[in-house]
Amino acid sequence: MEQDGEQLSARPALESEGLRFLHVTVGSLLAAYGWYLVFGCIVLLAVVQKLSARLRASGQRQRDPAAAAVAPEDVVRRQEAVAAARLKMQEELDAQVERHKEKLRQLEEEKRRRKIEMWDSMQEGKSYRGHAAKPQEEDSPGPSTTPSLPKRPADRKKPLRGSGYNPLSGEGGGACAWRPGRRGPSSGG
Repeated sequence: MEQDGEQLSARPALESEGLRFLHVTVGSLLAAYGWYLVFGCIVLLAVVQKLSARLRASGQRQRDPAAAAVAPEDVVRRQEAVAAARLKMQEELDAQVERHKEKLRQLEEEKRRRKIEMWDSMQEGKSYRGHAAKPQEEDSPGPSTTPSLPKRPADRKKPLRGSGYNPLSGEGGGACAWRPGRRGPSSGG
């Protein structure tokens, strides 16, 4: 019996050493990584809740195949409604295109009429610029208030400055002297 007693007394000593080793190991881990373990547990709990919610939702979808099935009449009715809506939209678009084409035709007709009026006025020797902008009434018998002779443009052959003017020399130009441009690459956008 002594052997049995020795075994019983040796057993608690081993257990107490194991508990002491476990206490030291766990204590040192908690002291070093305690906050990391707390935050890790919180993140793990959030992930588990999200996954369980998704699994419940997908399980409900799989359990209700009868609710997911749609009657063929409903499908046909929906397709006919979509086709009717498309047809209506296409008709509206066609009507808009026709209105736009008619407007373009009217504009082209107006341009053609103006060109014909300008040509006729040029053939008669009148100025076509003023005539095209606002048509004159030919029924008015009174004298015209506009001068009959157009102004002549200034003679462009005369030099604007003295005969010795050279813009590249920088002389006689006042504030307008030529300067070379900046060096370097252009800074554009």
